Amino acid sequence: MMLKTFHGGVHPNDMKAPTAGKKIEELDPSKEMVYPMTQHIGAPASPIVNVGDYVYAGQKIAEAGGFISANIHSSVSGTVKAIEKRMHPNGLMVKSIVIEDDEQDKVCPDLKGCGDYTKLSAKEIIEIIKEAGIVGLGGATFPTHVKLSPPPEANIDYVIVNAAECEPYLTSDYRSMLEIPEQIIGGLKIVMHIFGLKEGHIGIENNKELAIETMTAMAAKAKDVNIHVHTLKTKYPQGGEKQLINAITGRKVGPGQLPWQVGAIVCNVDTCRAIYQAVTRGLPVMTRVVTTGGKCAKNPGNYRVRIGTSLKSVYEQTGGFTENPAKVIMGGPMMGMALPNLDVPAIKGTSGLLAFSEDEAYGYEENACLRCGKCVFACPMRLLPNKLDEAARADDFKALEKLNIVDCIECGSCAFSCPSKRRQVQQIKVAKDKLRAAQQRSKNN
Repeated sequence: MMLKTFHGGVHPNDMKAPTAGKKIEELDPSKEMVYPMTQHIGAPASPIVNVGDYVYAGQKIAEAGGFISANIHSSVSGTVKAIEKRMHPNGLMVKSIVIEDDEQDKVCPDLKGCGDYTKLSAKEIIEIIKEAGIVGLGGATFPTHVKLSPPPEANIDYVIVNAAECEPYLTSDYRSMLEIPEQIIGGLKIVMHIFGLKEGHIGIENNKELAIETMTAMAAKAKDVNIHVHTLKTKYPQGGEKQLINAITGRKVGPGQLPWQVGAIVCNVDTCRAIYQAVTRGLPVMTRVVTTGGKCAKNPGNYRVRIGTSLKSVYEQTGGFTENPAKVIMGGPMMGMALPNLDVPAIKGTSGLLAFSEDEAYGYEENACLRCGKCVFACPMRLLPNKLDEAARADDFKALEKLNIVDCIECGSCAFSCPSKRRQVQQIKVAKDKLRAAQQRSKNN
């Protein structure tokens, strides 16, 4: 059988064996919980509590700062200790709410689920999702209520669960599919209901056979709907929205287009779980599953971590390190970010924590471009990474725009495939920031 896939991409070693068989374990929160106001794409949230206030687990403590923004909730009960700038995992100091956990886990009495979501309108469900502070929990952190509110002219006929989990090391989605498949299917059905669809789709890479079997069996039990589980070729970045849509539907999301423009909506596995819990149980985003891995992790595994928990506490509770890591990455090795230190909190986008030794994290010396074209063949967006790299280093903004730099998904396939070890994706990221700044200056003038 021909496996579904997409153009380009690379084949890194998946490195999933150390944690794929590890069941999800629950970790305790840290004594001091820190909630940055920036945990999502868009405007920062605004605090709605004051220093000295007592808050409950599940209580909203910060409100979305605009349409593209997300609410933030406390994951513990306790007292607001401070509202001040604290270190974010991205290395910046951002406004944060600091709560001292009272270890009582008193749940907010206002949390109520819906007995039958089919009696709710699409607008009502989207409002519940917005209120729950749900964002793309695969790592992108785009506010889900915005994604589920395409323009009126949109004709959505595909709702897809992104269960590819193509990043090496990460197995949190895989374990969720094995342990709580009913919640993932339940979340998918709720999104299908929003768009009035009777068919849903789940895309899983073929290196996750047990997950394919489990989700197929659970999908077969779904009443009044048809849910199709698609087996995808194991290839990075199969989990990219545009690549997933192309693999499953055959439709291409063109330059400058968004998925809704080709009739598709994509939600991550954990996002579907969060939607299910918000609608049926009234629970906001308070936890997420985090995969710990890398040679320096003493007990690599999958852990349910409360948002706001110190990453230092995560490692203390999981045995610490076998040796001091040279680098700790939040997320996967291809698209994750290196942490400034461990005195930062788990946020909604913390899908993984990878502690790499010196030999795992070593850097290469860049060499001159060989004009071999390997990066061009690897690019899943059909761009010219070599040309983008040249234009980025020269700050040639006109060339960058002409080469469609905004369409780069920053997957790193170009750098991974480059025999000269050119850091194309890093140059492109910096160039994007410079280009946005230049465009803003032009507007202001």
